[in-house]
Amino acid sequence: MAALPPREFAAQVLPGCVVPTARQGLAQLWPLLLLCLGARLLHRLPLPRGGKHAGAAAGGLLALHHFFGAQALWVALLSGLCVLTLLLSRARAHRGLCLALAALSYLLMGELHMVDTVTWHKMRGAQMVVAMKAVSLGFDLDRGTGGAEPSPAQVLGYLCSPGSVVFGPWEPFGSYLRAVEGPPLSAAWLRKGLRSLGLALLCLLVSTCLAPFLFSSLLPLYGARALRRSVLARWLRAYESALSFHFSNYFVAFLSEATATLAGSGHSERHEHLHWDLAVSRPLRVELPRSMAEVVTNWNLPMSRWLHTYVFQTARCLGTFAAVLGTYAASALLHGLSFHLAAVLLSLGLITYAEHALRQRLAAIFDACVLSKRCPPRCSHRHKDTLWVRALNGALGALALFHLSYLGALFDVEAEDAVEEQGYGMAYTVRKWSELNWASHWVTLGCWVLARLLR
Repeated sequence: MAALPPREFAAQVLPGCVVPTARQGLAQLWPLLLLCLGARLLHRLPLPRGGKHAGAAAGGLLALHHFFGAQALWVALLSGLCVLTLLLSRARAHRGLCLALAALSYLLMGELHMVDTVTWHKMRGAQMVVAMKAVSLGFDLDRGTGGAEPSPAQVLGYLCSPGSVVFGPWEPFGSYLRAVEGPPLSAAWLRKGLRSLGLALLCLLVSTCLAPFLFSSLLPLYGARALRRSVLARWLRAYESALSFHFSNYFVAFLSEATATLAGSGHSERHEHLHWDLAVSRPLRVELPRSMAEVVTNWNLPMSRWLHTYVFQTARCLGTFAAVLGTYAASALLHGLSFHLAAVLLSLGLITYAEHALRQRLAAIFDACVLSKRCPPRCSHRHKDTLWVRALNGALGALALFHLSYLGALFDVEAEDAVEEQGYGMAYTVRKWSELNWASHWVTLGCWVLARLLR
């Protein structure tokens, strides 16, 4: 859409983008929502547990077929491979590692040799969720926190649960078992599901109809021809691309909240009361961040928990830096063999490490609460919430926004659909970051050098 004055833009965007996008989104989603509700009602029936797990697996496979057609077979094969690996490794002490190797080998073989790139990328999210579930179950069994030995029906129901098999989120095996127990239907459960669905649709509309035109039509800063060619314009376009990508992620996050909740997952019990409190993402913590570490955590809370529990803690014996890079490398492999995603995730690892090192030194020197993560209420720092501490945290938060805009420039809303479906290559990544003079990488290097000098 060409740049338009705000009034003309508002007159065109409602019938031309908002209504069609919402209508198309609901048309695609209603079968999945019905399958999640069906699973919820099935779990409330007085049926054998084996039947409930089989019903959950069947519902998940139907959901996969709705979105991917015959290609859903590849996700089903991965699920079957994970179940078979779990059965064959019962006598071994490292079942989590066996499942990780089996899932990773399957994902690499599928992307490189078995399926064309465009088709594989469409299924990448579902493949990733199944792999994460299988690996977490294996490690939990190794550590003795997974309960009794699960049956194949339980594992298959867990991997293919309709509430999470398409859009996520990752949930631990115990959460799935609690959903199968059939917690009672309630108004709070329905409100949570509908609220998350409404927020998902709102984020979809912002990502598609508003964010790409933020500075061209909503806040028309491209009016001057000189500005269009300036460095500032490049950064404004980078921020537009980043914002559109962020809200597409929030759409998936809130949608996964809705599907998981409607299927009966995502509740906790406090003081003998059920609370439907599943949270997958916290947009305000990302758009107005304290630090890049806070962005990483709140971008996808379940995945952050999974990476910390099953990758970072496992690799911590190699050292903090190696564990951080290993965590982001594992995330890159799960997301597929995409150069630009790997570049973003590994750059993110370097940025968060340098930021953590610098803020740790500043906190020690000034005896102030300026660490990457918020201090607990009774921390030992002398300066907690004074004006200069707020100003310093605000400046470092602005630096995090700068990094987010730089990383988000790769997800260009003006890129061709064919390029986006196949994945952005190395040439595209280098060109986009060259346009921004590799600024974020230079700033990251400067932060790391400064942190070393302050030792």
